[in-house]
Amino acid sequence: MTVTTRFAPSPTGRLHVGNIRTALHNWLLARKAGGRFVLRIDDTDAERSREEYVEAIRADLAWLGLTPDIEYRQSERFALYDGAFEMLRAAGRVYPAYETAQELDLKRKIQLGRGLPPIYDRAALDLSDADRAAKEAAGIAPHWRFKLDHDAPITWDDGIRGSQKFDPAQLSDPVIRRADGSWLYMLPSAVDDIAMGVTNVLRGEDHVSNTAVQIQMFTALYAAQGKVQHLPRFAHEALLVGAEGKLSKRLGSLGCDAFRDQGLESLAITALLARIGTSQPVVAVSDKEELVEGFDLSTFGRAPARFDEAELHRLNAQIVHQMPFDAVRGLVPDGFTEDAWLTIRPNLEKASELVEWWQVVTGPVAQPAFDDETRAYLAEAAQVAAGGKIFAGDDPWHALTHTLKEATGRKGKALFLPLRQALTGMDHGPDMKQLLPLIGEEAARRRLERAQG
Repeated sequence: MTVTTRFAPSPTGRLHVGNIRTALHNWLLARKAGGRFVLRIDDTDAERSREEYVEAIRADLAWLGLTPDIEYRQSERFALYDGAFEMLRAAGRVYPAYETAQELDLKRKIQLGRGLPPIYDRAALDLSDADRAAKEAAGIAPHWRFKLDHDAPITWDDGIRGSQKFDPAQLSDPVIRRADGSWLYMLPSAVDDIAMGVTNVLRGEDHVSNTAVQIQMFTALYAAQGKVQHLPRFAHEALLVGAEGKLSKRLGSLGCDAFRDQGLESLAITALLARIGTSQPVVAVSDKEELVEGFDLSTFGRAPARFDEAELHRLNAQIVHQMPFDAVRGLVPDGFTEDAWLTIRPNLEKASELVEWWQVVTGPVAQPAFDDETRAYLAEAAQVAAGGKIFAGDDPWHALTHTLKEATGRKGKALFLPLRQALTGMDHGPDMKQLLPLIGEEAARRRLERAQG
């Protein structure tokens, strides 16, 4: 079977860094196997779902380069869920329950007070037809639960966590449909995974118990349809934590919009998220194909994956430092050349900073206040630059500094720093050997003359 993965966000907000990591790993898994990556918009919650978030999800995935092969929307598939529900109902695998949210909460508190797990007690199964009729006559609409089979443990070989085993008697029969007829996550997801041919379900470890429940749903659905069962292969990765090693609220607010606002490269985000939590090193890559080739679930660990914003910024700088000129053509101002890019690139943390550095070349620059001795030195530098010989060769910077060294006896910082400050307005920056030709003879002479006061 063609390897098929899916990313199934709910359009109730923007994607955050945890969502992005899940989408990336599913995309990598599919690409590594030459398979399909499905985007499934889980918009069954009509009250909370927003079209603007659907568009944002699409835009974020496009920016990250995680293009889906096909897209589905659950809001367009209700008839499929209705059919599956009726099949399971006929098979005795779903049943109506009438407790209110307050009643269920009270039951859980009593169980916890007695030291018992807060599992639904299946009281609804003890209701007679007359009991149910009386409740509905009183205007109490039922919600619907999936009836778990308690006869055998639920087991699977997890792609990251290894052998897994759950006692279904220690799990609550999940609510799959609300009293108003709307769907919860569990059943539509299982129905869609079968219908879409999903072969691999890769998600966070907070879904492990959901997987145990959904395995029984898969089995019941295949049995109701009289089909041979094909369960997906499941893998549950450790959750993200902040750099301090704790779950961080900030991780829930970091998303593609925040990363774009910071001027970060999408490749830096994917390079970091692809490998944190694995035994593979996080390195600057030139494209995502390197991440595809190295993707391997066997390298994923069980410890929480630490997301460090400082590491992301360092990685971004490393990626920028190896970016070719073609990658930034859309950012560059008029007159900005490939030579300028190669000169400025090593000093950038973000590609967008090239505009600021180009201002150093084109001017004007804000020079510091120089003391009398330094102004006299810069006046001599201006005379040397005006002589016409400095820019005659290929290396005007070394021609200028060599001449001034011979004439003034200065060396080291005393020789170089005042010149850099006068020519660029900064104490540091690109190699002056490459930068001075970009500034040019006329601009360099004017800056030196202005610096002498």
